[in-house]
Amino acid sequence: MWDVDFDRTPFLVIWETTQACDLACRHCRASAIPGPIPGELSTAEGRKLIDDVAALGTPLMVLSGGDPASRPDLLDLVRHGKSHDMRMATIPAATPRLTPDLVRGLKIAGLDQIAFSIDFPREDLHDSFRGVAGSFRRTVDAVGWAKDAGLPPQINSCIWGESAKYLPEMAALVEKLGAVFWEVFFLVPTGRGTEIAGLTAERCEELFPILLEAQNRKKFILKVTEAPHYRRYLAQRQEEEHGRAAPRHAPAATGPGASLQLARRGVNAGNGFLFVSHLGEMYPSGFLPASAGNVRTTSVATAYRESELFRSLRNPAALKGRCGRCPFAMACGGSRSRAHALTGDWLETDPWCGYQPAAVNARTAASV
Repeated sequence: MWDVDFDRTPFLVIWETTQACDLACRHCRASAIPGPIPGELSTAEGRKLIDDVAALGTPLMVLSGGDPASRPDLLDLVRHGKSHDMRMATIPAATPRLTPDLVRGLKIAGLDQIAFSIDFPREDLHDSFRGVAGSFRRTVDAVGWAKDAGLPPQINSCIWGESAKYLPEMAALVEKLGAVFWEVFFLVPTGRGTEIAGLTAERCEELFPILLEAQNRKKFILKVTEAPHYRRYLAQRQEEEHGRAAPRHAPAATGPGASLQLARRGVNAGNGFLFVSHLGEMYPSGFLPASAGNVRTTSVATAYRESELFRSLRNPAALKGRCGRCPFAMACGGSRSRAHALTGDWLETDPWCGYQPAAVNARTAASV
């Protein structure tokens, strides 16, 4: 596992290389459109960004979108990242651009891991959610192409009101496909995602045992995104089952390839994580669009290390409400993105967590 000081270095940087995408996903944060938007970072600017991220000591960079495969320089960008010995990953959309030749080309360029999105375990439901017929079948085929090319495939799944009941079936599908990594993303209502049903705190708690069962089967690495209170749930379960005090740090990863587990140290928006938009704006997360500057005028190091925005997100004492009083604040910290989306304040309580910290006095209890 890489040893990274989150106050100095993001463990993970995601660069939204483009917002162009031929899919019409119902939850899309970016409300992506088919063509590129004027002003997207050029190849030269992208290479400079990669240089600056590598100089920070960041071990992992993801080239995302939109559909990163719509950029003709994708392979060049992967090669440039590998020249710095960074681990490089990408998330191509299930469009006709996603082919066996593309997957093989990415492997030759040095790509370390490739991710594909499957949100429902049934073709009709997935295609309806993604807005394009055939996207499920192409994605399943692409998992096979990745394995044939020697690229460890990752599956990303969005959990929201309608998809939650299919979570056990999704876990079974991920295992059947032979994915080495399953990232389960709990919806943050931004972009098109504001128009679909979310979850409740109670529903999240009902889903956590399903995720733990999948994790305990050790067939793949499980990463839960935008539901950091899953870490609190794991710590509480450990205390219940083994009689030990629940740890206030993030639980260790389980399963094969545990060094890939991004959640081990409690990565959160602005805390071990930085997002660069297609236009070069630096955000704590793609789901928390508050800018600490643009890469064209502000260095990545300055934005991450010195901006008040990022510094506040790395300070548990700055958290408000129940999150501010929670003994699991270091391991969890709540979804800062969801707090911002639903309350307008990224330091407020994550509304999808119902945990009540002990010793809440009558005055503050009325406000949570």
